[in-house]
Amino acid sequence: MTTTRPLYRHGDVLIAAVTNLPLGARPKAGLVLAHGEHTGHSHRIQETGNASLYVYGNDLYLLVSAPSATLVHEEHRAIELPAGVYRVWQQREYTPSAIRPVID
Repeated sequence: MTTTRPLYRHGDVLIAAVTNLPLGARPKAGLVLAHGEHTGHSHRIQETGNASLYVYGNDLYLLVSAPSATLVHEEHRAIELPAGVYRVWQQREYTPSAIRPVID
């Protein structure tokens, strides 16, 4: 039987449930998943103390330690994330000169 894990899309941010944090992941200060370069808005967890961020290499992970945490951004509807571990990606775009993160 195949088990699917939840995926969440919040603008240019993709969040996927994973089984655990990678061994050696380091804590990252703050609760901002992605900054908006043009608007100054950010994809972030609203409640301090409900979640924490971790970095493993170039990968970002979110640990929701409370029953839930709210992902907010001024231009998107809030998303409630249940307790668990998530990998976070920022959407990328191709240009002839480079592959780069989408600028919000």
